[in-house]
Amino acid sequence: MIDQRVRDRRHRRLLIGVALIFFAPLGLAFYLYYGHVAWHPGRRVNAGDLIQPAQPLPALALPRLDSGTTEPNFLKGKWTFLLYLASGPCADACQRRLYDTRQVRLALDRDMNRVQRVLMAEGGCCDAAFLHEQHPDLIALRTSAAAAPLLALLPGRDGATAADGSSTTAQAPRVYLIDPLGNLMMSYAADAPPKGMLEDMKRLLRLSSIG
Repeated sequence: MIDQRVRDRRHRRLLIGVALIFFAPLGLAFYLYYGHVAWHPGRRVNAGDLIQPAQPLPALALPRLDSGTTEPNFLKGKWTFLLYLASGPCADACQRRLYDTRQVRLALDRDMNRVQRVLMAEGGCCDAAFLHEQHPDLIALRTSAAAAPLLALLPGRDGATAADGSSTTAQAPRVYLIDPLGNLMMSYAADAPPKGMLEDMKRLLRLSSIG
């Protein structure tokens, strides 16, 4: 009887030890992240700039560059790379940005259909023949007054300034990332490397069950 009690106590200690091995690190991580010490890892995983909190975008029917209009919820259902061009033609840097997002989408291979690309342009833009030939998957839109509620939510859409003080927006638009629920959740500076965008997208698509 005594031997049975000893064995029971030994088994309980063993179970407690195994439980501590598995759950102690989890409890410590939870305390460090959410507890009073407010400790967070220093290394940022994502390459883009997170928009916190994510901004729900309004449903808008916008005019296409060629003809017709979009469906009001065209920014839902897929992950979306959105480029906003404030004015002028899509010059070399703008074209490189279009190329970058196209190559990122292609590099996603079988997941590429979960991603769409949108260009919103104002003023004298763009070369429709060039866009149709080089970027047949691109949804090209002409910015109108109807787009104002959406544009107001784009952080840094006026772009950076060059050394001479001139705006660089027309040449190098930022890239905005919209999730399949229509939330604006990340943005990339004009000089952000496409490799970072690709790694972000691979991670998001792997973790996401939507879009």
